[in-house]
Amino acid sequence: MKSTAWGAVVAGMIGVAPALAAVAEPAGMQGTKASATKPAETVETVAVGGCLKEGRIETWDLLDASEPVASSANAPSPKELADLPKSGTSKFELMGVAIFNLPSHRNHAVVVKGLLIKASPVNRINVTSVTTISDTCLPKP
Repeated sequence: MKSTAWGAVVAGMIGVAPALAAVAEPAGMQGTKASATKPAETVETVAVGGCLKEGRIETWDLLDASEPVASSANAPSPKELADLPKSGTSKFELMGVAIFNLPSHRNHAVVVKGLLIKASPVNRINVTSVTTISDTCLPKP
């Protein structure tokens, strides 16, 4: 008797599963989830040259910065450093900077590499490397 009762329960569950699946998706939407989802945006790794300034409390900005140039996340090689623009008219807020000892680079011209986050009112960079190129900020272009 027990095996018959369990058999009926299992059979009932199997019969209910397709009905539950149909309820989970609105009519006409079955099988369209993949086409309805938006692909993730690509986050670009960039290099930017500029003047490192302390911003609001415990924040850092890159001022008079160049436009971002596609790059790798690693610190720049001497050749790459020579080819990168060093300044410009852009501004970036820097994120993820705790491990870089930025106070030792304050008011220096630097090249920052990291993930570019396009945002308003100012773009941000999640930093992967900081390289000083001069102990003073460069003149505005």
